[in-house]
Amino acid sequence: MFKSLFNLLLVMLLTALVLTGEAKANDPSKVKLIGLDADMSAVAKEGGIAIMRGAQIAIDEINASGGVLGHRLELEVKNHRGNPARGKHNLKKFASNPDVVAVLGGVHTPVVMQELELIHQYKIPFLVPWAAGTPIIDNGFEPNYVFRISVRDAEAAEVMLKYAKSRGNKKVALLLEQTGWGRSNEKSMTEAAQQLGLEITHVAWFNWRQPSMLSELNRIKKSGATAVMIVANAPEGAVIIKEVTGQNFNDLQFVSHWGIAGGSFVDKVGANVLASVDLAVLQTYSFARPHNSLLNEMILKRYREKFDPDVTPNSVSGAVGVAHAYDLVHVLAKAIKNANSFDHTEIQRNLEQVKEYNGLVKNYGQPFSSKQHDALLAKDYMMAKYNENGHLVPLLND
Repeated sequence: MFKSLFNLLLVMLLTALVLTGEAKANDPSKVKLIGLDADMSAVAKEGGIAIMRGAQIAIDEINASGGVLGHRLELEVKNHRGNPARGKHNLKKFASNPDVVAVLGGVHTPVVMQELELIHQYKIPFLVPWAAGTPIIDNGFEPNYVFRISVRDAEAAEVMLKYAKSRGNKKVALLLEQTGWGRSNEKSMTEAAQQLGLEITHVAWFNWRQPSMLSELNRIKKSGATAVMIVANAPEGAVIIKEVTGQNFNDLQFVSHWGIAGGSFVDKVGANVLASVDLAVLQTYSFARPHNSLLNEMILKRYREKFDPDVTPNSVSGAVGVAHAYDLVHVLAKAIKNANSFDHTEIQRNLEQVKEYNGLVKNYGQPFSSKQHDALLAKDYMMAKYNENGHLVPLLND
């Protein structure tokens, strides 16, 4: 009888331990959240999805190695659909949740620009894996809670115009969307053109959802420009390129910022049409041209297992968003570990002090500092072209 009682007590004890372990594993206090505030369903949804996938792969890796300070990380996604008001609403929701340690942004510069005041009011670390507007980082706030692994427009202008000049162009025109992103590029391209000895013959502006660009293109043609610098997202970029074909614009070269690669640009234009246009696109990363070959292959393997079994190095949709988000999440995790705290102020301070992270995009000696919140500069960018399958591939002579 004593033995039976002992066995019963042992079973009860083991059951209690198992239940306690399960409770701890499911304990909400042991989960910390990274928010994603991006366009997940509208014109730049491919960019938003790419950012989500890169972040999720990094989070899975971090959790598999024990999480951060004893906590698992989870990604919480909110869709702003390219609407600044919705973005601000999402940001307020994230800021009201004490378990959110940081927020990832999306493709749209205008949305982030409208969120800057709230970001700093709530003192929430905001990580930018795509939006390129210079004022996103040069925002005047001190301390600055915005950190970016992405293109910076002031640096992008130099790369794009140098490429145009290397192709023999002396006169260029600007074709820009009428937003904060477009205005940021007008400023940086005007300055870069002066430094490079290039003449800007015409600046044309267009609006979101504008159905035709023929009048703008005709004025550019009459101005004497031989190359057109495009700053557009996928829908308007598709309008431009479709109207170029079949018209008398065959002698114009087109150099585009990467906004067109964040949406269904290829589907709207068609790979066969793209093949007939002289178009180069700014990029920062290609899985076909890896910095860290071993890590590159590991990420591709995980991407295939989780998202697309048929993906190739050239066919990763929004490759830059995947790569930037992956690196940002790992840098964030290092900052939290160094801070030994989930306090936003401590995370911000330690993001400026992370050292030696050999990431997917590059080896970051120090991604950020108190004076520099852009981790990628001109030397980290490249130009790419669409191949016959509609995939962006790096230019070999870049």
